[in-house]
Amino acid sequence: MKDDCAPKDDFDLAVIGAGSAGFSAAITAAEGGKRIALIGHGTIGGTCVNVGCVPSKTMIRAAEAVHGAQSAHRFPGLRGEAQVADWAALVAAKDDLVSTLRQKKYADLLPGYDGVTYLDEGPARLVEGGVEIGGRKITAPKVIVATGGRPAVPDIPGILDVPTLDSTSLLELERLPESLILLGGGYIGVELAQMMARMSTRVTIVCRSRLLPRAEPEVSRALAEVLRAEGLTILDGVTYDAARRDGDRAVLTVTVDGNVRDLTADHLVLTTGRAPNTEGLGLAEMGIETDRRGAIKVGDDMATTRPGIYAAGDVTDRDQFVYMAAYGAKLASRNAVLGGAERYDNAAMPWVVFTDPQVAGVGLTEAQARAAGHDVKTSVLTLDNVPRALAARDTRGLIKLVADRATDRLLGGVIMAPEGADSVQTLVLALKFGMTTKALGETIFPYLTTVEGLKLAAQTFDKDVAKLSCCAG
Repeated sequence: MKDDCAPKDDFDLAVIGAGSAGFSAAITAAEGGKRIALIGHGTIGGTCVNVGCVPSKTMIRAAEAVHGAQSAHRFPGLRGEAQVADWAALVAAKDDLVSTLRQKKYADLLPGYDGVTYLDEGPARLVEGGVEIGGRKITAPKVIVATGGRPAVPDIPGILDVPTLDSTSLLELERLPESLILLGGGYIGVELAQMMARMSTRVTIVCRSRLLPRAEPEVSRALAEVLRAEGLTILDGVTYDAARRDGDRAVLTVTVDGNVRDLTADHLVLTTGRAPNTEGLGLAEMGIETDRRGAIKVGDDMATTRPGIYAAGDVTDRDQFVYMAAYGAKLASRNAVLGGAERYDNAAMPWVVFTDPQVAGVGLTEAQARAAGHDVKTSVLTLDNVPRALAARDTRGLIKLVADRATDRLLGGVIMAPEGADSVQTLVLALKFGMTTKALGETIFPYLTTVEGLKLAAQTFDKDVAKLSCCAG
């Protein structure tokens, strides 16, 4: 609870940033009876609710509704039609949802925590003994930096002179564009590319390596096949040469297989990664080290290289997921002011790409497992072996499991399936509690579910599941 006798600008903890990580840190400390200065700047709530997860996922769902109607013909006797009738209305509905959640999940929460004082008086800067904001000093022995990140601008000659969008401004367009070129084939790029293509925009993805370069190569190939079947153009292994304006359109010059090509579209969409928000924080002056991206380096305790200063979320060199930002911030808060000695652990961290089919994984890839010294065995099960997919007449996707050959212990896995993201948590628990492939394959799963595919994939290590009857094994 708040000590009313304490000096106005004297706190136990200062938290810079009022997004998911900042709120997690502040609430954790407040529940421990500490006085916290939660320092925001601009719109409260951070990336996820305002310009990230929430707006993109509702628009992705809208695009899936359009595609679902158009693909009804996969069932004999059915035909469906759907189209974007009012793009502006769709964007407005997205904005209403964002506004509602921002108010409910952020602004309305603050009055319930007496120990938290919210400050929005301009950008904050780290100084000796606390934080400087709006021309005054906030005194705090411990500080947590949780300022998040923003879309990165790739180093391409001329890129600043052409009509570009990012993941934020794309979803704020007043009219639906006829054509887009997306730079980058990571999770943001593929999600937005498929979404816009389903809205009837002509979409080209260009990327230096392959789609989802950190995922299993089998998944990258399968996802590329799905997207191309939906009419998207994918150019991978490219070199970005230059960008220029042609009237009100954008031109991107790339080299593909040794050939120089000019690609033209209404806009270039920059989905080549994110940059940490560290400008003006005074990191160098405080002796806080950053990596080559400019992200703050933190240890497993979320401490920076400056004693008393911690960091969490997208501003750090840790995992760039909102739930991991909140998790890391909670650890930072406990370690900073509640006497904790907790350590960041992402060994069983799930991740999801909200394409259709969804892609979700946890643990080590095959390449990572081999690099770690494991004698690796793998199983790959295509969805035409999963009864649920057959009944739905949608066998796009696969499941891949990675295990240690000597111990049979599961090391990681990925599932690519319609609505497959909800199934990954079963695999998370399998890894967390050290299950073997044999144990997973002998576990009872409900029939005609997507998650049953994990059991079948586990059985695939030792048998041909195509030769099993329904529910056998």
